Amino acid sequence: MSTDVTAKTPAPAPPGKGGAATGDGLLQLMLDGMRRNMRQYGMLIALGLIVALFAVWTSGDLLLPRNVSNLVLQNSYILILAIGMMLVIIAGHIDLSVGSLTAFVGSMAAVFMVRNDMPWPLAVLLCLAVGAVAGAVQGFFIAYGGIPSFIVTLAGMLIFRGLTEIFLDGQTLGPFPNGLQKVANGFLPEVGPNTNYHNLTLLLGFALIAFVIFQEVRDRKRQQEFDLEVLPTKLFLLKLVAIGAAVLTLTMLLASYKGAPIVLLILGVLLVGFGYVMRNAVIGRHIYAIGGNLPAAKLSGVKDKKVTFLVFLNMGMLAALAGLVFAARFNAASPKAGLNFELEAIAASFIGGASMSGGVGTVLGAIIGGLVLGVLNNGMNLVGIGTDWQQVIKGLVLLAAVGFDVWNKRKVGS
Repeated sequence: MSTDVTAKTPAPAPPGKGGAATGDGLLQLMLDGMRRNMRQYGMLIALGLIVALFAVWTSGDLLLPRNVSNLVLQNSYILILAIGMMLVIIAGHIDLSVGSLTAFVGSMAAVFMVRNDMPWPLAVLLCLAVGAVAGAVQGFFIAYGGIPSFIVTLAGMLIFRGLTEIFLDGQTLGPFPNGLQKVANGFLPEVGPNTNYHNLTLLLGFALIAFVIFQEVRDRKRQQEFDLEVLPTKLFLLKLVAIGAAVLTLTMLLASYKGAPIVLLILGVLLVGFGYVMRNAVIGRHIYAIGGNLPAAKLSGVKDKKVTFLVFLNMGMLAALAGLVFAARFNAASPKAGLNFELEAIAASFIGGASMSGGVGTVLGAIIGGLVLGVLNNGMNLVGIGTDWQQVIKGLVLLAAVGFDVWNKRKVGS
């Protein structure tokens, strides 16, 4: 006589809903949570492993406070470009012109400030306007002219590179005013008593930890209110501890040198601002919609042409900002500036989780992808790997990241 075992077995509580899970059950829940969120956390784990590898390989030189500050300064303009490029790729497009536009804006800045002695704050505003106009023109041809973004931005790459040569007469032009140089190379001022650490950096670091924890807890509660799937509680707490430890480590390293670079604050504002827009604002939802399923987005009333136009206008402004930071860091505008910047930004976006088909990606992912490339560059330079092999290794990392993403999507789909 058969026994109905199924009726006597209680159904397991879903993850994140407060069910009790111990031993193997808890481990399985954590593994399932990691598997479902592998796109989000895969590259973050990879970044940690790369940092650990080069920290050991360089006998700790990678994590010296001075080197960490240089790492931020050296990669700031690529990270700025990667944020804009991520939005472009999420919308289902590509922008090949950002490297040349970066050089062009740098040449305009040199003409304004060096040749014509224009006050640098006014010159910065004009340069940002130039970048916005350049992005808007390209966005108009793509959105309203129906020309593929690959063709329009390829043409823009050639045009802006040629204009850079024309404006600079093929020569390097500098130096820039001290005020602009401090934006790209300077640090926050010292305040408060002598504590052997940079007090303002410590304060900002602790405030950032509190803000991130608050945001994560609030987002989790909001997801639970709408019956959305969330991480298991212990895995969520582990995530908070890991984020807090990472931010605290970076804060202490920077505070033990000269403090936080000014450009890091600019990156922080961009990360928080664009992260909020892509998560919460209507325009952010529309960018995901047109990249994920354009016909459905149109039927839902999304103004796809307007959104595409604004995405490229924004990319132009961020390229202008990156051009100003790059020119100010090296204290000169050069016709050869910005070479391969577009490839670095595209690679950072795909390493950070963007999908070639559009509709997938995060602003934080773009930052993580840029940091992966930056740590690779810095670490390989410290251990003496030649530039030829550096290109090979970065290419393999890009291929591995995209290949892992494809594999993970197939695994989740199956």
